[in-house]
Amino acid sequence: MTWTQHQSLTGGRRAITVAALSDVVLILVFAAIGRDAHQRGDVVTGVFLTAWPFLAGAAIAWLAGRAWQRPLSMATGVVIWLGAVAGGMILRAVTGQSVVVAFVVVALLSLGLFLVGYRALLALVRRHRKR
Repeated sequence: MTWTQHQSLTGGRRAITVAALSDVVLILVFAAIGRDAHQRGDVVTGVFLTAWPFLAGAAIAWLAGRAWQRPLSMATGVVIWLGAVAGGMILRAVTGQSVVVAFVVVALLSLGLFLVGYRALLALVRRHRKR
């Protein structure tokens, strides 16, 4: 592994920025898709209202999991994914927003695909380049 590849996996500033921004954007996309699927108005504000508990859960997971040390690793992706879902559902519940089993399942699947998925793709690209 070259130094640049090592830095992209570990806590290089660029890797941290890319991972953090990607996580935020993908959580916002998740919220936007959900709102659109349920034909809810108030697009911009509504997306942020839907996304904030998951963003907060992901932020807590970033801190608890020290994600900046290996921001683009699959293991970090799993920590961020589970933290976003668990934190998001807890915050939704304590703020009076609905938390139903179907939504928990959709959030687990969607955010897993998004937050772990792009890291998995990066790992495949890295392996392919190594050869």
